[in-house]
Amino acid sequence: MNLEQITEEMRGRVGAHSPISAIIKFDFGDDGVVRIDGKSSPTVIDNDDSDADCTVKVTIENFLKVASGDLNPQMAFMTGKIRVEGDMSLALQLGSILG
Repeated sequence: MNLEQITEEMRGRVGAHSPISAIIKFDFGDDGVVRIDGKSSPTVIDNDDSDADCTVKVTIENFLKVASGDLNPQMAFMTGKIRVEGDMSLALQLGSILG
């Protein structure tokens, strides 16, 4: 799955009204970013690398493993496969989007 496919999948999962009213960015390094702007109505999901309330840094491979349930997100965080910058409480709410 590439960045464009992940972006479309996120649009489908989140819909027009994000359950999280914040800006969350998934930073895939050289592969790009997916930004979910839950402050906008309707929710905007794009690949704009702008400021976010919470940034989750992860490889696409590990992101897909977490999203599919093959990698425990807490374990991935503890082992450094996922890094979080900004509001950690927002990262804890991501299960509603990724679940």
